[in-house]
Amino acid sequence: MTYCVGMVLDRGLVLMSDTRTNSGVDNISVFRKMFHWSVPGERMLAVMTAGNLATTQAVISQLEERTKAPEERNNSLLDAPTMFNVATEIGHLLRETIEARQEANGTRGKGRFTASIILAGQIAGMEPRLFMIYPEGNFIEASFDTPFFQIGETKYGRPIILRAYDREMSFEDAVKLLMVSFDSTLKANLSVGLPLDLMVIERDRFEPAHEKRISADDPYFDAISSGWGEALRAAFHSLPDYSFFTE
Repeated sequence: MTYCVGMVLDRGLVLMSDTRTNSGVDNISVFRKMFHWSVPGERMLAVMTAGNLATTQAVISQLEERTKAPEERNNSLLDAPTMFNVATEIGHLLRETIEARQEANGTRGKGRFTASIILAGQIAGMEPRLFMIYPEGNFIEASFDTPFFQIGETKYGRPIILRAYDREMSFEDAVKLLMVSFDSTLKANLSVGLPLDLMVIERDRFEPAHEKRISADDPYFDAISSGWGEALRAAFHSLPDYSFFTE
């Protein structure tokens, strides 16, 4: 399983993903699910992946091949004129990869090779943009009504984002919010696990403004996890007591 979140702020974009993959309780591995490409002063692109690992790795490998020297590029993300074109190209590639794997495996492959992708980034002269790309290759874009996307194990970490998100919040508060969301998910589902990958994409800065891998011994994440647990217990005990003898 996976948990990835992409969030739109007035200042830019914030992304976080876990790194756990598993095919059973006794076969757990760590694989990166966040990838990025940039052209200084011109564009910054990042993707996060969820779903079948072979499918997502095949898509990322092909995207990496397309970012080589200009004379070797073929439908490169580094040449696409808009973020919409980038999303379209990744959607086509994702659908083609899934269809090829399903065809090779016949009826046994139906539904086994699905994957989804969050795309984030900015091209010079345009706004930062965030997309959710589905296995069928179609996609939707984040908006004021839908300012963040989640893929993978979404249900445990969603409530805190819905309650605390503010488009005008600082990058620091956004990172704190995502850490609480991920801590809630980690506590509820063992198929999502540390380390976590974090990236901050600041508006009109065409390289990561901040990038970090958060491991199990990270002191800030540990403080967030313990502090959030204590705050929840305190909030619970501050609520009015229930009485069996109310009129």
